[in-house]
Amino acid sequence: MRAFLLGLLMLLGACATAPTPAALPATPDPSVESMGAIARDYVALILEIGEREPGYVDAYYGPAEWQEVARARPRTVPQLIQGAADLTERLNAVSTRGEDPAVVQRRAYLLAHVSAASARLRMLSGEKMGFADEAEALFGIRPELLPLSTWDPVLAEIDALLPGPGSLTDRVTAFKAHYVIPKDRLQPVMDAAIAECRRRTVRHIALPADERFTLSFVGDKPWSGYNYYLGDAASRIEINADFPIYTERAIDLGCHEGYPGHHVYNALLEKTFVRDRGWVEMSVYPLFSPMSFVAEGSANYGVDLAFPGDEGTAFERDVLYPLAGLDPSTAEKKARLGVLQRRLARAEYTIADDWLSGRVGRDETIARLSKYTLAEPAKAAQRLRFIDAYRSYIINYGLGRDVVQAWVERQGPNRWDGMETLLSSQILPADLLP
Repeated sequence: MRAFLLGLLMLLGACATAPTPAALPATPDPSVESMGAIARDYVALILEIGEREPGYVDAYYGPAEWQEVARARPRTVPQLIQGAADLTERLNAVSTRGEDPAVVQRRAYLLAHVSAASARLRMLSGEKMGFADEAEALFGIRPELLPLSTWDPVLAEIDALLPGPGSLTDRVTAFKAHYVIPKDRLQPVMDAAIAECRRRTVRHIALPADERFTLSFVGDKPWSGYNYYLGDAASRIEINADFPIYTERAIDLGCHEGYPGHHVYNALLEKTFVRDRGWVEMSVYPLFSPMSFVAEGSANYGVDLAFPGDEGTAFERDVLYPLAGLDPSTAEKKARLGVLQRRLARAEYTIADDWLSGRVGRDETIARLSKYTLAEPAKAAQRLRFIDAYRSYIINYGLGRDVVQAWVERQGPNRWDGMETLLSSQILPADLLP
């Protein structure tokens, strides 16, 4: 049955039209041709895992017929584990000696993503991993888990910035309440933020002429924003409006989900690999994979890249505050608070490790999240919901941003050039380390 399915996928790949990957050269090198066949089988593997775990496939814009085949008769989890092992064996047998560096990197990229798929399948079959082990197996990089006391000095700095009675979380919440965007003004504020993020991005990165997105507000989600990449340079961006959205979050979300974040990343990958080279493996995005470390890290770093220094604060004060009807008198103080809160980002790795391992209960975990992320309890409970759903995925935000930033800045003084290189590549998390 597996041989029949693979044969059918290859036949469908030959006649697919929407979109059709670029044709291989008439007389391809044998190793490239072999890699192309493996890449098609990799796409089949990822699509079938998506049938076993809803949400695993974050985006797919390859031939619709391939997805239909995966839906019609997906392999069982044990069969998929064996399928991943077979792909690894085939990739290891491909010689890249004397090949173009891009082909060498392609093989490494596929090996890393098949390895992550295998790890996710083992998790689906019941295998338990520690937080750091799981993160390394899925995303290709190992986080450091530090004692929570590591971040107490940061909390002390915030306490000094916002002195007064009550808990520090309550004081931060009360201070930031002055910067909540009224719900009836969310649309114009978000529109303005995304437009500015795009304006700053297109000055440096050439985007497909037909790139576009739609924006909508939703609720009852574990996340604050999500980009659903649809292919053909189009995205659907959703913003969770259940909890207060602050003015700086409008910039964060506009950059992270849009420009130069997820929308740009996916559009460039589609153009560079699927359309221009016909490398079909890039037509599918498995959420629990090294791809996400680069995606989330670059999306978070993209905020700093688009709004360096105090430019974000100035844009909030001059554009977003008037649109939201807010008083900008303490904008600089809010900016200092944001810088300090950013330094707390990795505290939740330790909190998640304790929670997911069962060492700490739910109420204590919410209290810890509230203390070390300075979120009110209801917001901390939402974050715990995210951790329950995505587990070690959370390393891709703070750690991902820091690793991406360091790599981009090592590439030279023009940081936008480094960012474009990253967003148009098959660079792996391990490649970003010094």
